[in-house]
Amino acid sequence: MGINLLYNSQKEKEKMMQEKLRIGFVPAHREPFSEEWAIDMRRRTLKVLKSVSKENNMEIIVPEESLTPKGLMRDDSDAEKVIELFKTKDLAGILIGTMTFGDEISAVTIAEKIPDLPVLLFGTKEGAFTEDGNRRSDSFCGTLSVASGLYRRGIPFAFLAICFPEEDIFNQGIKNFVRTCAAVKGFMGAKIGQVGPRPAPFETCAINEFPMIEQFAQRIVPISLADIFHAAETFEEKEVSHIIEKIKERANCEEIREESIGKAARLELALKDFVKQKNLAGLAVQCWDAMQKIYGISSCLTMGRLTEQGIMTACEVDIHGTLAMLVQYLASLKKTVPHFIDWTIQHQSKENVFLAWHCGNAPQVLAAKNIPICLREHSILGPTLGPEKSEGTAEFPLKPGTVTFTRIVEYDGQFKMLITKGKVIPSEDKLRGSWSWVEVPDLDGLYRTLIEEGFTHHASMIHGDIASSLIEFCRFTGIEPIVI
Repeated sequence: MGINLLYNSQKEKEKMMQEKLRIGFVPAHREPFSEEWAIDMRRRTLKVLKSVSKENNMEIIVPEESLTPKGLMRDDSDAEKVIELFKTKDLAGILIGTMTFGDEISAVTIAEKIPDLPVLLFGTKEGAFTEDGNRRSDSFCGTLSVASGLYRRGIPFAFLAICFPEEDIFNQGIKNFVRTCAAVKGFMGAKIGQVGPRPAPFETCAINEFPMIEQFAQRIVPISLADIFHAAETFEEKEVSHIIEKIKERANCEEIREESIGKAARLELALKDFVKQKNLAGLAVQCWDAMQKIYGISSCLTMGRLTEQGIMTACEVDIHGTLAMLVQYLASLKKTVPHFIDWTIQHQSKENVFLAWHCGNAPQVLAAKNIPICLREHSILGPTLGPEKSEGTAEFPLKPGTVTFTRIVEYDGQFKMLITKGKVIPSEDKLRGSWSWVEVPDLDGLYRTLIEEGFTHHASMIHGDIASSLIEFCRFTGIEPIVI
């Protein structure tokens, strides 16, 4: 599912679209099984992989006939050549397929020598018996040998199926694997900007950086609100006017002052400059109430615009929330963006329906059709701080459709990820903030899981069903999946 995301330039859009994920394909063969059959299986597999690549921004790296005999991988000598090839290509994952029985040691050696990548294993179905009654492939047997070798070495891997490459299960399995690889690649080593301290009343947003460093090589890069506010005043009016124009093109601004729109534009430029300077994957922002009292606006509009531009931005300095947004965005192959939500209330009359809500931070590309996007004062802080200090929320309902929810938490060094699905349903309600009514199969069961597993009141919600890819993501990162 694709949507038109917000880019600052055609060059930025082209760069994002050109970011291809490279998957190394290992076509494993073992003599004396039919080389002719293995060659044909390799050809058929590559045909399907190339078809999937066009839709999923994927590039297949495979040994050519000039590198290994017939482009197959059958012994240690071939494995050494394939390893050297793969090491030069910055792979995001490895696909091992037994074209026939497959040589287990050489196949496993590749995954062993290029560690810390997602590995997907599949086998191919058997063809007709030969004229003298022999089997052509024995992939059904050989795949077990490869799997046991991976397991023995403690190499995490997923198994797709024993199938022909033209079958739907193969096509869908590859698509899921690409999403998983994208999520793992972008998650490991990610740097998250912490803009200000967490709100004092929200212990729920407190985190321990050390497990992030030790397990995922991630970094938190802090900056004070004072530094951001100072930077916001340094941009030229031409730059600011361009952002103001973009804001006005998409939203009804009649209820807020021109001054507030200008401050939102300057805040956006300052945060983007921080992201660019530090090469950040996302932000977690102290969005109240120093933002309002000192800078004079609410940052919700700005945060939604940043998320729409591919900079995942969570509220209330919820760094684990930013990570959940990042995983979802990457697993969508950057084709859509999430909404950072509160689990807010049960519907007053509808069973298994709850309000996924936040103050006004949703990316505007997610807005329901034919309903205006209104910029307003903060619905919660406005009455206490005054509208002149709290303008800057983007308020609208989200479009209907299937959605996936994700939440990451960590206790005692063990990370867990909630993975569940629902459906945004249409509504004629007139509510404040950015919001959607979401229907789930069993709200009581979901809520009990949130309570008993220690999940917090924030989550990331993205349109589409990416649950399978997220479950596999957990396999390769050592995160415990909690699937509802």
